[in-house]
Amino acid sequence: MEQALHRSSRASGIRLVTESMPGARSVAVGAWIGVGSRFETPEESGVSHFLEHMLFKGTPTRSPQRIAEEFDGLGGEVNAATGKDYTVVYARVLDDLVGDAFEIVSDMLQRPAMAELEQEREVVLEEIAMYEDDPQDKVHDLATQALFPGQAMGRPVIGFGEVVGSVTADEVRRYHASHYTSPNVVVAAAGHVDHETLGELCDRHLGELAQAPSAGAIEPAVAGGPRLLVEEKPTEQYHLSLSGPGLSRSDDRRHAMQVLDVILGGAMSSRLFQEVREKRGLAYSVGSYTVGYADTGQLGVYVGTRGDNLGQVCEIVRTELLRLGSERVSPAELRRAKDHLKGRLVLGLESPGNRMNRIGRAVLGDTELLSVDEIVERIEAVGADDLQGIAEEHWDPAGLSGAAIGTSSRTIADAAGRLSTDLADAVSSVGSSSRA
Repeated sequence: MEQALHRSSRASGIRLVTESMPGARSVAVGAWIGVGSRFETPEESGVSHFLEHMLFKGTPTRSPQRIAEEFDGLGGEVNAATGKDYTVVYARVLDDLVGDAFEIVSDMLQRPAMAELEQEREVVLEEIAMYEDDPQDKVHDLATQALFPGQAMGRPVIGFGEVVGSVTADEVRRYHASHYTSPNVVVAAAGHVDHETLGELCDRHLGELAQAPSAGAIEPAVAGGPRLLVEEKPTEQYHLSLSGPGLSRSDDRRHAMQVLDVILGGAMSSRLFQEVREKRGLAYSVGSYTVGYADTGQLGVYVGTRGDNLGQVCEIVRTELLRLGSERVSPAELRRAKDHLKGRLVLGLESPGNRMNRIGRAVLGDTELLSVDEIVERIEAVGADDLQGIAEEHWDPAGLSGAAIGTSSRTIADAAGRLSTDLADAVSSVGSSSRA
């Protein structure tokens, strides 16, 4: 099932990576730019995301409506996303239309007109308001803020209303010119795609990007001590997100961390899902996650539950985290987690879009670009001792920070004390601006 990967660097400095998928009739192509919220100063918080929106608001030769109509006419999909350390604009179209789609994306990427900035400003402000009204989403950003206090890593990608509400068109243009440069761009594609043909499209359509290096650099992320941010808000459930420092995306132990995540809370048979939801009925939504960045990582546990259940849930989480570090995982549980992870990987990579995301992120982040077989081999090499060592180092309840949103800060603090006394002693309240 192995597919063909090709990499090259164009004369302009753009990096190109493609993965051919025989039998596919579509192509997913994306332009990845090495800038996201980690590159922003506090005064720029949210500009990367706002600029992503403005890419769709017209160019000197295309109105926003024409961009929408052209993509609709191609029968394709187009979208964009902003993260901590990247922005991506991507499209998926039939293979014989990839040239047309790439020309439109290139025009958007290089020549945003900033013509409808005030209208789009209101759209993004509405998006921020929607985010503020969604505690299940917001609590994760608050947990990241608690883990990385006072740092760019800890600020939400979406930004803050006061910044988005005041940024000018000239400021957005300068931000674009500083970061949207050839050496800071990776073009990635997967599906029925020819590497050299796409390279020629890059040379033809992306020649207006400046060839100077990007002006930005990420601020190193340093995890703080245990801290629990609490936002009092009328909600039916209490939303709790615990967070701790994880592994970087180039750490050799990252595959073991992923296996451990499956065992803890990343699958239906996971310990948290079974103990919290299936056996006791204390929550509908409960799970764990891990994410890697260039210089650090983040791991976490999330649960949404009623106030009467919160303390008991925290006790269960504490018990399961300590058990990970004190007991070896059984061979059967380890086998099940590995098979689940491998299945999820292979099934996900049947999609050209998922493959494009995988290779684009890897090249942009200068991490090793592993084949599917190589990833499977590394997953298979994970042993029970590897998991126990990572659990002791990274999943100790006493080292976690977090955030909670609910009606009573006292209820949250009392529940947190059943997880970690250090966490309960480090409770602080935040307002709706989330800038504490």
